[in-house]
Amino acid sequence: MHMIETVTALQAGTLEGRYRLLVDAITDYAIYMLDTGGHVSSWNAGAKRIKGYTETEILGEHFSRFYTDGDREAGMPQKALATAEAEGSFEAEGWRLRKDGQRFWAHVVIDAIRDSDGHLLGFAKITRDLSERKAAEDELKRSEAQFRLLVQGVTDYAIYMLDPEGQVSSWNQGAQRIKGYEPEEIIGEHFSKFYTDEDRADDLPRKALDTASREGRFEKEGWRLRKDGTRFWASVIIDAIRSEDGALIGFAKVTRDVTERRKAQEALDRAQQELFQAQKMEAVGQLTGGIAHDFNNLLMAVLGSLEIAKKRALSGQDNADLIDNAIQGAKRGAALTQRLLAFSRKQDLKLEAVDVPNLVKEMAALLQRSIGPRIEIATTFPLILPAALSDPNQLESALLNLVVNARDAMPEGGTIKIEARRRPVDAGQVPDLAAGDYICLSVIDEGSGMDKETLEKAATPFFTTKGVGKGTGLGLPMVHGLMAQSGGVLNLISRAGEGTTAELWLPIATKGPDEPAPALSLAPVVAAHGRRLTVLAVDDDGLVLMNTALMLEDLGHEVVQAQSGEEALQILARDPLPDLIITDQAMPHMTGVELLRKVAEQYTGIPVILATGYAELPEGADKGIRRLSKPFSQAELSEALSSTVDNAES
Repeated sequence: MHMIETVTALQAGTLEGRYRLLVDAITDYAIYMLDTGGHVSSWNAGAKRIKGYTETEILGEHFSRFYTDGDREAGMPQKALATAEAEGSFEAEGWRLRKDGQRFWAHVVIDAIRDSDGHLLGFAKITRDLSERKAAEDELKRSEAQFRLLVQGVTDYAIYMLDPEGQVSSWNQGAQRIKGYEPEEIIGEHFSKFYTDEDRADDLPRKALDTASREGRFEKEGWRLRKDGTRFWASVIIDAIRSEDGALIGFAKVTRDVTERRKAQEALDRAQQELFQAQKMEAVGQLTGGIAHDFNNLLMAVLGSLEIAKKRALSGQDNADLIDNAIQGAKRGAALTQRLLAFSRKQDLKLEAVDVPNLVKEMAALLQRSIGPRIEIATTFPLILPAALSDPNQLESALLNLVVNARDAMPEGGTIKIEARRRPVDAGQVPDLAAGDYICLSVIDEGSGMDKETLEKAATPFFTTKGVGKGTGLGLPMVHGLMAQSGGVLNLISRAGEGTTAELWLPIATKGPDEPAPALSLAPVVAAHGRRLTVLAVDDDGLVLMNTALMLEDLGHEVVQAQSGEEALQILARDPLPDLIITDQAMPHMTGVELLRKVAEQYTGIPVILATGYAELPEGADKGIRRLSKPFSQAELSEALSSTVDNAES
């Protein structure tokens, strides 16, 4: 029995020794014992490190020396032991003192130690130094306080929080100033009350929160309401706020009143529109000035020739030369109109394979007359050059325009070089030109050239360096429009004092040049069809209608005239149906295309011709409609009649 008790005692002593070694080895916690009076009875390495006392210095001393003067005066040490004795444990955080007098923030646990009979033996005290955590918490609190002060102090922005359902949970001074609500009036209310009735009907508040929740942010501008019902233009940002585990906590909402900025932008937009309108009117003035000058010259030739022809006709004299002069003037007017259409890219191009060297050769006499004797033209072409795809008439006009410009750049005379070569083009090599093979037709002068600013404006509509009345500023824009419509580009290369090179990049035709077409016969169509046609001619311009009718009657046909689409439909309803209808496109109330659509719905099999000066037709128009470009000659009218009737009878 004594042996067993001895062994048990030895075992207990061994276990106690192990616990003591464990406690003494702990350095992160001060672990020590107090007797029932609060005096220190044990002291581990952690207590020495945290408190600063050695074991010999602190054993037998009262633990109250670790408390601040204020806590000792308040009886905190005694209250802590009394609580531990009464409740078994005391736990708290507070300031404690080291040996050197420095304070540290301590987490303290005091447990009452009792024997098996319940008698109090003393207290076990564990203290942990939480100064760093306390400092971090204090810093966080200070930062949060500063942030709250900052947010509350901002008056230019409404900054407030919403809960996940959209109720307002905080309200800064900026929100109060902009929205007009006091915090107690708005906190707990749904933020949708700031939206207009239209936006609420469109469910915009919910959509905004859904977007912010899904994408992290919602941003938009729109009308919002103040407390007094007035509207303001707001820039709104809503950010979703989530916890560390990703759960939605709420939303941070920032609203700025940008009404004044919007008004300023609207004023700027109005000013820009007024400026654009002024610039447009200036451009129209330049256009009308230049065109009026050219047209007055043409009308002078036409009216003057016809006036003298009328007098000669009354006296029985020959008028052929005067009539020819009037016709030439009218043709020049038509060419000027084509320049305008080319500038707007609305002329009706007839693209075909063009032998460029041959075209230049045939223009030689015209070019030389245009530039005068002081300037020489030199041409360079390879022996073999593929045909280019272009409208030969428009290409001649463009080339003549470039040569005249080159002449004007060399008032003292010189040489103009006209060259052409085949050039492969990679994507991006030439601006606005797709990759492929092209013919590059160049006009090179030895003139004064252009500075960078002039070069940038050279192809701008109405821009001209020539004097008043000497140019419309449509020459290069016309060339540019022709190139763009035919799949090519105009490229200008120039430097001040180094001359100018104008390049026309033309697509290569897939087939060779067409054979020259035989001269059109002016004989009446009745000879080809063996019968006289009844033609319904429709045009809202009385002079044009009369001229069309006279040409048709001269070709041997019977003509019924109508000055509107409505009148044409009335004629079709009461009279025998005509063999063919020729109608203008641009007419008020009912266009030519609309008229032909109604004719197709009510009558079948009537051939139609649409007379227009534009290449484009309205959306939905039949692309197979036979078109006749205005102004047209009697020969062109005869050919259009013949081909249309042939197609209808085939």
